[in-house]
Amino acid sequence: MSHDHDDGYTGPATVQVEDRTFSVNVRLAGHFQPLDGRYHWYGRLDADDGLTRLVGRRHADTVLSTPYGHVAGRVHDPDLWHRYRVEGTGTPPFPVPTTVAEAEAEAGPGEQR
Repeated sequence: MSHDHDDGYTGPATVQVEDRTFSVNVRLAGHFQPLDGRYHWYGRLDADDGLTRLVGRRHADTVLSTPYGHVAGRVHDPDLWHRYRVEGTGTPPFPVPTTVAEAEAEAGPGEQR
C-alpha cells in the first residue's frame, strides 16, 4: 500500500465478472467528491487474458475484492496493454480515514490533508 498522502491500495485482488473470478494485481486510488458527497475510487487492473476474452471492449459490472473488503464496481476502458480501468463510488476496497483525527494522524505533525 502506498504511504504517500493519497488514499489508495496496490496489491493482489480478485475481480468477479458475471460468474467468473480472476486474480489480478491492482493499483487503486480515491478521493471524496464534495459536489456529490460521495467517495470515488478508481484504478487499473493488471492484464488478464481470461478477463480480456470475457469483457472485450465493453464495460461490465464487477465485485472487486482486496484484503480490506469487497465492493461493487465497474470495469471498462482497457488500455493498449489490456489493463482495465475499474471504478466505483462509496466505501472503497481499501482503508481510508473516516474522522478528522484519523486524517490528521495519517498526515503527520504539521501537515494538512
